[in-house]
Amino acid sequence: MQDQTPPPEQTHSPYAGRWVARVRGKIVAQGGTPEQALRASQHSRYKEKPEITFMPVSFTLPPLIKKIMDALPADQKIYLVGGAVRDLLDSRISSDFDFALPSNGISLARKVANSINADFLPLDDERDTGRVIVANEDGSRIFLDFAVYRGANLEEDLRARDFTMNAIAYNLRDETIIDPLDGGNDLREKLIRACSQTSLSDDPVRILRAVRQAAAFDFHIEKNTRELMKQAANQLGRISPERLRDEVFKILNGPKPEASMRALEMLGVFPYLMPELTAMKGVEQSDPHVYDVWTHTLAVLDHLDQIISALCIDHGSEKISDKFTDLLIQKLGHYQSRFKQHFDKSLNVDRSFRSLLFFSALYHDVSKPETKTVEESGRTRFFDHDVKGAEVAADRVQAFNLSTNEVERLHVIIKNHMRIHFFANRLENEKQTPSRKAIYRFFRDSGEAGVDLVLLGLADLRGIYVHTLTIETWNAYLEVAHLLLENYWERPEEIISPPRLLGGNDLMKELNIHPGPVIGQLLESIRENQAAGKIENREQALSFAREELAKGPS
Repeated sequence: MQDQTPPPEQTHSPYAGRWVARVRGKIVAQGGTPEQALRASQHSRYKEKPEITFMPVSFTLPPLIKKIMDALPADQKIYLVGGAVRDLLDSRISSDFDFALPSNGISLARKVANSINADFLPLDDERDTGRVIVANEDGSRIFLDFAVYRGANLEEDLRARDFTMNAIAYNLRDETIIDPLDGGNDLREKLIRACSQTSLSDDPVRILRAVRQAAAFDFHIEKNTRELMKQAANQLGRISPERLRDEVFKILNGPKPEASMRALEMLGVFPYLMPELTAMKGVEQSDPHVYDVWTHTLAVLDHLDQIISALCIDHGSEKISDKFTDLLIQKLGHYQSRFKQHFDKSLNVDRSFRSLLFFSALYHDVSKPETKTVEESGRTRFFDHDVKGAEVAADRVQAFNLSTNEVERLHVIIKNHMRIHFFANRLENEKQTPSRKAIYRFFRDSGEAGVDLVLLGLADLRGIYVHTLTIETWNAYLEVAHLLLENYWERPEEIISPPRLLGGNDLMKELNIHPGPVIGQLLESIRENQAAGKIENREQALSFAREELAKGPS
């Protein structure tokens, strides 16, 4: 028989979360489902009839689950499945909840949405899947997906999923767990294992998901699963651009982006995902570059991750062992709240500024292979790789169906990523800091993405020199970074965006000129000279405009 209310002391049993078979009070077998426990017991006690019970596992469900249960009929079978169960078992908080039901996924989702005053979306009519979207006060969202079993029953549904740690179900009615593939043990072993030999070929986007989750949870991917991932890589072309995009940007927004990209390259994914990256491997560079273009790119991702972490985390009195990070925090650490505010923003609710910046870092040197030239001296040059790379990257994210604003921001970052190097080299070699006009032009061309350019420039430098970087060069870059950010955040009206003294109509009236390109040119020249401190009022602006007009076309 099946007893659903075992004694409380069983909560702390080594069998917690498992079904066990008892004969005369003694546990003789166990399994992830009642059927597995029964079959296991019959191998050794085939003449005896065991008692099958569930050994409770302790975790706390979020209050939202209670509201969902209250909205459903009392006899409604419903299971929490997938990542939410995995996170609960691993003491993590989930923002997405998937529910499996025997039938009526869409209608029950609508019922729940109406009950808790949330938004409803029929997600997949064919699979009878409905989505409930709960909006939080801070602007974040919680997604609740209600889907009918993919298969004849719950166990078939679980076996059809991606990885065993995501193939665990929690019965919300009797508080038991169904784990037919032993995903709970894999979770404890920090192992990502495919549910079946066809898991990856059934849905190749799972290749990216495995890499992302390995980085996010610090898990390792089981050997056979890695082989299945390699075999399925050439099928990524049949996946929609949006699904590929979402996984790529989740990877870049998560921990260890460098390790994740390295893993994808080793798995042979890039020819079918971002083919333009493949040409970067093995392209040698002259000093001071230590690495080839691809290895340098990976190093930039790693250093960018470290730099952002250092600047967005409150270190207090914590001692920084890395001298370069120590200097970074000394010079820019007081802008910690500014950096946090910057990365809290986004151009799209599903993608962050951080992920877009990391994509820019991934593609910042993408055109070096095609622009490579070798001079007679043996020095390698990559003329206009920044400009051409911006176009290549923009084409890729357009294929991924990013928004126009996101495409433009990415384009701006890659096109302008060499400007920081120019500023710093001039400071180190000629002792000249960027002028007020140069700072104005930098942020005029980059806007809010100028902050990203500063961070990418620092990471790019670390990725160029690696262990050969000197304190003197690092200090020069930090001085430029501080100067740019200080003006952007502390003196915006003085240098970054001076108040408008004249409009186009004013110029036409005062100077008796007709509409044309010259109007915009004069207005921009006035603003540049305001930023430089040479024009302070309307009269000076008009006088300057008259002088420029008298000079004629330049």
